[in-house]
Amino acid sequence: MTTPTPAEGTVLGLAAALASGRTTSRALVEEALARVHDRATFIALNARAREAADAQDALRRAGYVASPLAGLPVSIKDLFDVAGERTLAGSKALDDAPLAERDAVVVARLKAAGAVLVGRTNMTEFAYSGVGINPHHGTPGNPYDRSRVPGGSSSGAGVSAKDGSSVVAIGTDTGGSVRIPAALCGLVGFKPTQARVPLAGAFPLSGTLDSIGPLARTVSCCAIADAVLAGQPPVLPPAVPVGGLRLAIPRTIMLDGMDDAVARAFAGATTALARAGAHIADIPLAEFVDYATINATGGFSAAEAFTWHRTLMERRGRDYDPRVRVRIERGRSMTAADYVTLLADRRDFIAKIDARTDGFDALICPTVPIVAPPKAAFADDAEFARLNVLLLRNPSIINFLDRCALTLPIETPGEAPVGLMLVGRHLEDRRLLGIGLGIEAALSAARD
Repeated sequence: MTTPTPAEGTVLGLAAALASGRTTSRALVEEALARVHDRATFIALNARAREAADAQDALRRAGYVASPLAGLPVSIKDLFDVAGERTLAGSKALDDAPLAERDAVVVARLKAAGAVLVGRTNMTEFAYSGVGINPHHGTPGNPYDRSRVPGGSSSGAGVSAKDGSSVVAIGTDTGGSVRIPAALCGLVGFKPTQARVPLAGAFPLSGTLDSIGPLARTVSCCAIADAVLAGQPPVLPPAVPVGGLRLAIPRTIMLDGMDDAVARAFAGATTALARAGAHIADIPLAEFVDYATINATGGFSAAEAFTWHRTLMERRGRDYDPRVRVRIERGRSMTAADYVTLLADRRDFIAKIDARTDGFDALICPTVPIVAPPKAAFADDAEFARLNVLLLRNPSIINFLDRCALTLPIETPGEAPVGLMLVGRHLEDRRLLGIGLGIEAALSAARD
């Protein structure tokens, strides 16, 4: 029987291999570290990862296995506090910040589950773009084509999970920062309902929209990791059969500007799901047009980021990525009245969309409308801004709705990665993951 590796194994498959003695945590971690193909994937590797792996092997021999993640290599985005380490959030401007006094809640939960932290992954500075470019620490290349961007802001997370330098990568998602790199790198990525996973110890972008989620090879990997992050039992939800599912395709905005590769993959996926027995309906959801108007003053991210950054920018502003700083500066002009109006408009927007989508099990649409662009396409500031908005467009609406969402790879093998986004209801995260298990199986069967 072949011994699985982090590059092709799943959480449950590797957990079974560890349980049977076919591999060890030390072997998995050594393999993960050997698969760091792009040095820009990580801001820093964990110097004690091998020691942690040996500790997990010793615990397993003594009969202690905390969870299916026990002994598996997991990466964390460079905005989570780890006791005794400095959290840079992909920046140079925090290089004189004090060392963290305690672990972020999600880091503590991962350690308690037995995960071996292999390192801190690269990211867009301060998590403020969907592209993944970082002028301070380098930009990791997309594993499909290293000349292309990986997507952001959890850029290194996507690369680490796809390259096999982690079995699961933990990122954050404020406007798509888990789902965009997952989609562009050919992975599964899960964004939970915001309140399910504690943000304590995570460097903030927007306290209103920030959420924490996993990127991995399969839905089951993400479901196990999500349970650990949420402080729930690390078990899979029941898979929901595709037959009889009521799926809605929102026609407004979400399907605009699809390139040919995305259009083909999305059409193929919806056809396969319909053949498997799903009931798929096109719905207008014309209210999505209102999203841009509601956020015309900069939205929650600009206002809340500026509130946090204004003091640091006074002292270290020259060390910021100018493309990040200009987005943060948009929050300077937002008034208290603008912010209160934004809160009220969001409540109204959510209520309208909830009413329009009642009766459907999930919404489905492309995660992003284009495949990963080449890094060279972002040399011009205006083109950077245009492509960044395009990458963020579909996922960010879902953050604003405070719903859970999952992206699945749907590209033809060998072609550029394309993501299918499934959107569930507020706080129905485990049901959405169960739907994801069913859809993943149906799409796999259609390819065979």
